Amino acid sequence: MGSLGQEIAGLWGEHLGREVGVDDDFFTIGGNSLSGIKIIEQVSEAYGVQLSVRDFYLAQTPARVAELIERARTAA
Repeated sequence: MGSLGQEIAGLWGEHLGREVGVDDDFFTIGGNSLSGIKIIEQVSEAYGVQLSVRDFYLAQTPARVAELIERARTAA
């Protein structure tokens, strides 16, 4: 995934206090339910896409979350 995946990785990095790659697993790099909710809220504000908590956790990586955002944008 290109720049959107990198943007999402940067967003995760802000919340997790570390560098995040587009293929890093959310829970492996220290993500938890609280940081997940904050990231979901920020994605909603920044990209106009409301992800479900379930979809976010199943996506697991910034690249896959970026794919969810793209799919939601094209479906809207």
